[in-house]
Amino acid sequence: MSDNDAVSRRGLLRTAAGGVAAAGAATATAGTAAGQSEMADFGSHLQGVDGGTEDLRGESEVTVEVGASGNGGNLAFSPAGIWIDPGTTVIWEWTGEGGGHNVESGEGPAEFGSETVSEAGFTFEFTFTEDHAGITNYHCTPHESLGMLGAVAVGDDVETVETGGGGGGAGGAPQIPDSAKTLGLATFVAMVSTLSFAFFFLKYGGDYEDAA
Repeated sequence: MSDNDAVSRRGLLRTAAGGVAAAGAATATAGTAAGQSEMADFGSHLQGVDGGTEDLRGESEVTVEVGASGNGGNLAFSPAGIWIDPGTTVIWEWTGEGGGHNVESGEGPAEFGSETVSEAGFTFEFTFTEDHAGITNYHCTPHESLGMLGAVAVGDDVETVETGGGGGGAGGAPQIPDSAKTLGLATFVAMVSTLSFAFFFLKYGGDYEDAA
């Protein structure tokens, strides 16, 4: 084999290293995409409010605690912000903590209201339909000024914001998009192929020289 045809060991190693680095970058990109999710944008209504948010689409019935720990006492709805499908029934269930609470709608397409109760286990429910699509804010009248606020987003036609990872999600492991899974598999195959190619030529290749 001539000098011009000889494969440089150093060049081959550079090529293999470059391939692995590129595959690693692709994996990182896939991981970032998989870790991102969307949540309904509840705007300033829930800013600084305890209780968290959850994407509960796909559920026909969801429960919100009334008098959960937060906002300096048992003065929170948990979760404070929920994203649901039309036809979902929301059940507010009292914890019996934090004094008397109620659920009263504010700005938004849905109108509902409960009595003020301090008894644990008391429930109030409301079914959100297509007519309530959008975001409805609500509050506990006795503790509104202390941050006992909530909101319900109904349907897919609402403003959304990106959330990092599983925070604010529907609970459990975050769902990984199929495109991210495909990219991850392709990245793995590329890494194995690159390393196998380098190993084969280093062991069985022709006249390797330490050319610059």
